[in-house]
Amino acid sequence: MEKRVVFRSAWLPFALVAPQLAITIVFFFWPASQAIWYSFQLQDAFGLKTQFVGLQNFYTLFKDPHYLQSFRVTAIFSFAVAAIGIALSLLLAVFADRVVRGAMAYKTLLIWPYAVAAAVAGVLYAFMFAPSIGIVTFWLKGLGVHWNWVIDGDQAMLLVIMAAVWNHISYNFLFFLAGLQSIPRSLIEAAAIDGAGPWRRFWTIVFPLLSPTAFFLLVVNVVYAFFGTFGIIDATTQGGPATSTQILVYKVYHDGVKAGDLGGSSAQSVVLMAIVIALTVVQFRYIERKVQY
Repeated sequence: MEKRVVFRSAWLPFALVAPQLAITIVFFFWPASQAIWYSFQLQDAFGLKTQFVGLQNFYTLFKDPHYLQSFRVTAIFSFAVAAIGIALSLLLAVFADRVVRGAMAYKTLLIWPYAVAAAVAGVLYAFMFAPSIGIVTFWLKGLGVHWNWVIDGDQAMLLVIMAAVWNHISYNFLFFLAGLQSIPRSLIEAAAIDGAGPWRRFWTIVFPLLSPTAFFLLVVNVVYAFFGTFGIIDATTQGGPATSTQILVYKVYHDGVKAGDLGGSSAQSVVLMAIVIALTVVQFRYIERKVQY
């Protein structure tokens, strides 16, 4: 029998929900509505007056080769961050779940990166991989690898991917570890008695039971790759070299704040919002079908 909470007061449920509704309206719906409005306008160079231009900003946007390049960069970056982050954190969670001695210290060390701000993580990796003084660059040079992400676009992309994965891996690790610890040990022991090896037990029992957690983390990591990595890119490559790491969210900032193109930047933010909403809908519509609750 389902238990439901019954409020004796008619206004108490609304009072409890009101703070969250206010935050959502002020920090999401209001800025989103402003972005949509400004995307139909063209502002002069001094920001003194605006002119309604309809869909002109969107038309100009999709004719810009640099903007189309940002789509490709964002696709590569977001896929790599989500896939590597989820896979690596699942591997670490499986290892942590097996640790008996020193488990608390091991888990604490894996949680620490989440306390580091994105911009700080970017600066940290920029120093470690600095072309002239970076300690990792020095080790790579000893192995015969020439590392200079300042002028090499592929190396710059690899740098921001590593920083983004490292910064968010603790979040994924916590959820996977909690999911692993909630799986009844009797199921694993019964499979082991039946002769199933560790690999077979993982794919036939453990991973299906972790699928709700994995699906949730997939949605969160895609959103993180699109928006939460802005601080990392701004603190390291700033979209360079030659726009090789300029993802969509950073181009919105660059064109709106640095270039002063309020209308074009607003149009980009509307397109970015539509992309993220569409990806989330697709994930819930198709990928969730394979989730076993």
